[in-house]
Order: sequence, then C-alpha cells, then structure tokens
Amino acid sequence: MSITSTPHDSPKRKRLDSEISHGRDYDSEAERAKLDYAYDEDSPSDVENSFHTPKEERDDASIKRRRVDRPTRLNYVLHMTLRGHKRGVAAAKFSPDGRWIASCSADSTIKIWNAQTGALVHTLEGHLAGISTITWSPDSKVLASGSDDKNIRLWDTTTGRCFPTPLKGHHNYVYSLAFSPKGNMIVSGSYDEAVFLWDVRTAHLMRSLPAHSDPVSGVDFVRDGTLIASCSSDGLIRIWDTGTGQCLKTLVHEDNAPVTSVRFSPNGKFILAATLDSTVRLWNYVEGRVVKTYQGHKNQGFSISSSFGTYTADTSPDEEDDNSDPPPKWAFVACGSEDGKTVLWDLNSKEILQTIDSHEGVVLGVDVGMDDQTMITCGVDKTVKVWKRQAMVSESTEQSRQQSPRVNNDDA
Repeated sequence: MSITSTPHDSPKRKRLDSEISHGRDYDSEAERAKLDYAYDEDSPSDVENSFHTPKEERDDASIKRRRVDRPTRLNYVLHMTLRGHKRGVAAAKFSPDGRWIASCSADSTIKIWNAQTGALVHTLEGHLAGISTITWSPDSKVLASGSDDKNIRLWDTTTGRCFPTPLKGHHNYVYSLAFSPKGNMIVSGSYDEAVFLWDVRTAHLMRSLPAHSDPVSGVDFVRDGTLIASCSSDGLIRIWDTGTGQCLKTLVHEDNAPVTSVRFSPNGKFILAATLDSTVRLWNYVEGRVVKTYQGHKNQGFSISSSFGTYTADTSPDEEDDNSDPPPKWAFVACGSEDGKTVLWDLNSKEILQTIDSHEGVVLGVDVGMDDQTMITCGVDKTVKVWKRQAMVSESTEQSRQQSPRVNNDDA
C-alpha cells in the first residue's frame, strides 16, 4: 500500500508546508456510497442488503428477495466485570484469537484473563511504573507493554514470563504501541515526541522518526504493514512509509485539537482519530479529508481510545435456520467518555446506536472482538467490563412483560 509522497523537512516541521492536508467535515451521498462498509471490502453495502437462496438451489422464477433493514439501536448488556487491578486501567485488548483479554494499569501490572469465563490467568509484573499501552502479536502468543519507566517489555502469554531483553531507547514515557501484521516489528510512540520502529526478534531499534512537536499519543500499522500512522497532542496525524521512514502525509483538522488515538480501518482505507474536542473523526487519509464526524461523548482532558465493530440485524430462530446467505453487516464506531459512558455510532449515518452507562468515572479504553462482537471497556474505576449484545426487546413484548405478574424471588 502506498500514498503520494510529499516533502519531508526538519524534525520540527512547520504546519503550513505542502505536505499538510487541512481536513474539513465532508459528508455527501457519493461519500456514503463509498463508505457503505469501510470496515471490510468484502461486506455488502446498505444498498445491497437483500439476499436469496444459493444459486444451485433456486430458479430465476422463484427468487425471493427481501430487504434487511439496518437496526437503529443496539443493546449491549453487561456480561461480567473483571476486578483485580489496584489503580485505573489504561487499556484492555482482546487477543487476536479471541481467547484472552489483556489489561494494563497504573498499578504497574498487566493481567491476562480468560475471555469466556473471566478467570484471571496471569498477572505480569516487571515494569517499575504505570503501564499505558499494550498490544498483542498476531498469533496471540506475545504481548508487548509500554510503561512510564520508558521501557517496552515483551511477555510470553503462555507462561506469563517476561522476555529477557526489554526494548530500551525512549527518553520519556512510552504511551502507545502496535505490532505489525506479520508480528516481526513493533512501533512505539512516546512522550519524547518520537516514533520508534523495533525489530522484535533482535530487540533492536530499527528506525527513529522525529515525528511530532508534542508527545506521541497513538500509533498504528495499516493492514499490510506498509504504512504507520501516528498522532500527537500537537494536533497532527502523520502517515509514514514503514520501509523508508519517510513522512508521506500530514493530516490536521481546521480546529487543530490534540489527537489522542489513531486506528486504521480494517480495510486500510481510513483512519479513525479521537480528539480532545469531544469528537471522533474518520479520515480518508489519501485524500486528506474528514469524511465522518462522531459526537455525543465528552473528551476534553484524557487520552481515550476508539474502536471499530460490526453488527447485524436481529433475526428470529426460523431465519437463522434457513439456508439463506449470510446476513449483511454494518460497521459501528465505539468510544469511551469522561462521564462514565461508552457511545456507539453507526459508521455511515453517524447516528448514536447506544449510550452505555459503563463505568464510574472516565472510560479510558474500548475494544470489540472480531467474531461475536463482544465488547470490553476499562476505566479509572479499576475495572474491566465485558459486554454482550442482546436482541432488542420489541414494544409489544415489553408491554406484555409489564402486564405479567412479577414473582418475588424471596417468596418463590
């Protein structure tokens, strides 16, 4: 993957050079069609949400097509709460294979939990200060952590043991990490304003990028590993060529709010960025334009991460058992909030699908599982919470429930 290269100047780049794209909110029907499903190139669009029986089992005269309407609300409910950290939980991430949840905390520990049962499997100790960031290797066998002790440590998630050689080189807090898709590199961002690229096998620094003029708050790899995105409280998002270290593009919104996290969309075409003006923006980074803007949460002082997820229409058991094509999927955006809520937006329409009262205090992290779309959140209240989606209760069902006599459990 490549994008048009632009000039790369001194480490302290001025913001009015030719490589900077000033994003403005942009939303049109043409862009909606293009973004029908920014999450995965193979998924159907909203316009194409109809299906039929497999071709070999149908004849043209008997094709029955029916539109599947996109749900306007989601219903995530609390499944379990993971307790054990002694201070606020900065991040929680599902392992790529979906079996584990890792969480890191200001208490200087990392905990690995069974994603199905919530059982604590390992408590990883070795850092000398709080831990702000974690990232899983693609095979789910290694976890990397970045700490205020300026070090990056690698952990064997099977044994819970730390690799003997930490990644040393940053001069200030390590605040963001991401594994490359092949698992052979790690990119890190730090309060020292630099982005480092590491060789995982040798634990050596491959490249140092003088990336920003303020602390680097987020980094990510694109799906094929050829590009790196970084963001900073200087208000800039930069796109880097992994192979050469060249800055290919700089994105800055006209409001120039500090950017706290960046994440490539799974299809690699867009970047989701959270900023300290209580806004999450979806960028078309090749064209340097903001194509979607999501608001409704509060984020003015904390680094809060955002995430992509998918959802389908609620189906009845009869519909699930038939031989129809797989149901259409839509994408949503999730982000925590400083008022203890987690907000979910439809990626295309920007409508709020659900607002969840999720934590006491700031919600710092959110992640969505790739298979069943289980969601996890974490926050300053020292907990990790696991959320499962349930079917929406229809109005008629709710009315019948209200009319039914209640059974007092104490009397049963």
